[in-house]
Amino acid sequence: MTTGVLLALTGPDEAELVSLLDAPGTGLQVVRRCADVPEVVAAGLAGLGSLAVLSAELPGLDRPVLRQLAGSGVRTVLVAAEEDAERCRALGATTVTWEAAGAEEWARVVAELAGSEPAVVAAPAPPVPEDTGDPAGRVAVVWGPRGSPGRTTVAVNLAQELSDRGEVLLVDADTEAPSVTQVLGVLDETAGLAAAARLAGDGRLDAGSLRSLTRRLERGPRLLTGLTRADRWRELPAASLDVVWERARELAGWTVVDVGAGIDDPVGGLTGGIAPRRHQAALSALGAADVVVVVGAAEPVGMHRLVMALQELSESGVTAPHAQRVVVVNRVRGSATGASPEQAVVESLARFAGVSAPVLVPDDRPALDRAVLRGATLAEVAPGSRARTALRDLAERVAGPAAESRAGRRRRRTPGRVLRAGRTGAG
Repeated sequence: MTTGVLLALTGPDEAELVSLLDAPGTGLQVVRRCADVPEVVAAGLAGLGSLAVLSAELPGLDRPVLRQLAGSGVRTVLVAAEEDAERCRALGATTVTWEAAGAEEWARVVAELAGSEPAVVAAPAPPVPEDTGDPAGRVAVVWGPRGSPGRTTVAVNLAQELSDRGEVLLVDADTEAPSVTQVLGVLDETAGLAAAARLAGDGRLDAGSLRSLTRRLERGPRLLTGLTRADRWRELPAASLDVVWERARELAGWTVVDVGAGIDDPVGGLTGGIAPRRHQAALSALGAADVVVVVGAAEPVGMHRLVMALQELSESGVTAPHAQRVVVVNRVRGSATGASPEQAVVESLARFAGVSAPVLVPDDRPALDRAVLRGATLAEVAPGSRARTALRDLAERVAGPAAESRAGRRRRRTPGRVLRAGRTGAG
């Protein structure tokens, strides 16, 4: 069986490589000599070849392109200068060889790769960081159903509460209605996450460059700003964001990611990860999450949406098996749920979603309005607020007692809480 090879090389050795690969007995055949990256991608999507040999200096060659090729069943050999080795390995090619080695070595690498080709081609994985001896940071993703249940409010205040325990990075990855900067009163029109994704796609993102794209809030976490417009969602490809989350783990002990509601792309559907997906940012973040905080609103419509969202999340399979799930019910009030609102919410979730011990956040509208007006968090403007107390409980649930012990803190409880969050996993 002959293996088809796609070529896109910029140096003078391409003709010699073609002769070596097309020689009798190699089992290889060059089926297309491509002029640029779009032609390589088009040939790969058409199924013309299962291997591609590419110059690392081709314009437009990045992680999303290599993931697109991998998704269409094409393994890649990157021909690069040795001084560009680190960046090229970060791009996620199947293997990397060096320009100075010459066409004979390139042909040997291609033949070896063809002989060991697996039945299923995996998409490029994020580069593995060097082991520095420090524990990797963790990622908490705040997600929930459509209908503005308060995801951003929860994400911002969760990041603030976690910042008492160490370095925290707050990321706005909502591609439908990004609003972290508005909630925090940050006058910043720069899409920091898009810039980080571009660096990651080009293989140039490290913890230091990610830090330079963030801004330190006056009191609390670092902030990586989101998109300035929802129609820029294509600037956040999953292949690049996967690297952003890994670098964020190196930068901060906790990364809190605010994402949009949608995950309704078909998992393993016809696109197979090849075409851009509208909710690829949320899918990437949820796939990297150590903790998924699912936020719903404490009202009849909001509770119905929350139950359906929990079912959707479980059936989608987008989260890692080890990911902890914490359910938060926001804006709990008797006017929407009747007498004993806390009991009504707890019983509804237990009956219809199998969720025990949700975190209940009282509807403290005056305190929340004051926080938004000042561009601050509840901890800053209303430290005694019952809503703030519940969100502090959420931070303790997310981080766990072990993290608090490591930080050497014994936090004093504030009296008057509506419901003390339990320590067991929910959902």
